[in-house]
Amino acid sequence: MLFNSYEFLLAFLPLTLIGFYLAVAKLGMRAGIIWLILTSAFFYGWWNPSYVGLLAGSIVGNFVVGTAIARQAASGDKNRGKRNKPLLALGIAGNLVLLGYYKYAGFFVANLGDALGTGWSIEAIILPLAISFFTFTQITFLVDSYRGVTNEPSFVNYVLFVLFFPHLIAGPIVHHSELIPQFARRFATLPIAEYLAVGLTVFVIGLFKKVVIADGIAPHASVTFAAAAAGETLELFQAWSGALAYTFQLYFDFSGYSDMAIGASYMFGIRLPLNFHSPYQATSIIEFWRRWHMSLSRFLRDYVYIPLGGNRHGPGRRYANLMATMLLGGLWHGAGWTFVLWGGLHGLYLVVNHLWARACDKVLGPGRSPAHPLGRLAGWALTFLAVVVAWVFFRADSLGTAFAMLGAMAGQAEISLPMAFAYRVGPLAEILQAAGVEFQPGGGGDFIAVWSWIAVAFAIACFGPNTQQIVAPHEPALPSRDAPAASGRLATLLAWRPGPVWAIGLGIGLAICVLSLSQVSEFLYFQF
Repeated sequence: MLFNSYEFLLAFLPLTLIGFYLAVAKLGMRAGIIWLILTSAFFYGWWNPSYVGLLAGSIVGNFVVGTAIARQAASGDKNRGKRNKPLLALGIAGNLVLLGYYKYAGFFVANLGDALGTGWSIEAIILPLAISFFTFTQITFLVDSYRGVTNEPSFVNYVLFVLFFPHLIAGPIVHHSELIPQFARRFATLPIAEYLAVGLTVFVIGLFKKVVIADGIAPHASVTFAAAAAGETLELFQAWSGALAYTFQLYFDFSGYSDMAIGASYMFGIRLPLNFHSPYQATSIIEFWRRWHMSLSRFLRDYVYIPLGGNRHGPGRRYANLMATMLLGGLWHGAGWTFVLWGGLHGLYLVVNHLWARACDKVLGPGRSPAHPLGRLAGWALTFLAVVVAWVFFRADSLGTAFAMLGAMAGQAEISLPMAFAYRVGPLAEILQAAGVEFQPGGGGDFIAVWSWIAVAFAIACFGPNTQQIVAPHEPALPSRDAPAASGRLATLLAWRPGPVWAIGLGIGLAICVLSLSQVSEFLYFQF
């Protein structure tokens, strides 16, 4: 079931809310938790009921292994570490085997067949929805149990921790310690009206991002990438418009989902960790990864980068660990060489960024970097450009398509503009023609449409406050040290406060979203 569907908006969400608060009021929090488990299982099974059993088996297996590990960790036995390592390895291996079979078996068999010249392949395996997310969530539980930082005796609480529908499908990847304590609160003493009002506000803003902005700009990206995949020759502005259209489609799609997940969860009085915080405002690639898919970045740092050695064994080992971590992060997103190359590019970006920071430390002093506005502007522009280039690999269906797009973006093909443009710029048209720009008949409407979408999306993503900053005083998401507060007149003007202005605005926004649902589209991160 999709957040942006009539079934969810008009039936599932209101009925789940009503049932939850009635269960809590009449029977207590335990009944509310069981109600959420049942409705979350229904939510997951709406897509394909047969995979509910797979998810249930994964939950039971990880709970059994995790509690066994936690019991040993708390026993005081001097050899508990040695005894727990096989259990931890078994649990992690079980999760990775499950993920590997469904997500990567076809990819590896096909590539092995190509390498050996055998032409091996297997039938397409249907990828269970959210398998990457619930697998990583449960790996965090196993590792935290091994480290002695969690001990969950309640199977019911654990099931809801994994299954809770707002975060189940596309994150955030949550830690046990972030959700479980919230299940034990007494809801009779909590501000339910605030939960509903603030949660609905955040949810509607996210829905608008997805349904209106992301889905509105998506066709412009699809047309360009489809043309490149078909072998058509792209011109400069066409290639850039396609790359930028996808850059903002993905931004508002994932930002919208993240808002809806936080908003839906907060309606039940439960706060999820922040997962998305204006990443296109970052002035370095390091900062970008502190703002984009924050829970995945945290997982890769805590459970891959640091166990590999982090920065503890010198610069060379540090950079190798960064590359390995980002390559695995790319492969996590999809079984394809385009995703591996995307991860490798970001690994290279991070290495260069750390080398630059190290050079600044030597020249300017430890912990200092150029603070001049022009330096920050240059850092932002370079970061944004690097991210756009990498997104081309992320979106392309093959390396050939990606390189065709990038070649056109680099100016290897012709540069053309609609003839209508020449009529409106007067003498400038001759200068442009002398510089190699051709004017083609037709296409003026499409040109204006796509670049208008890009301009609006660019302004919102790169200069506006985000949803969490707008509702900051109410903190519907768990706080993050990597999430700077909003500042400036626009942030103050847009700050949410209960009243008729926001009520009318949200009502209009919700109506526009509902009327735009005639063609429902999945969230891009559902495929991962």
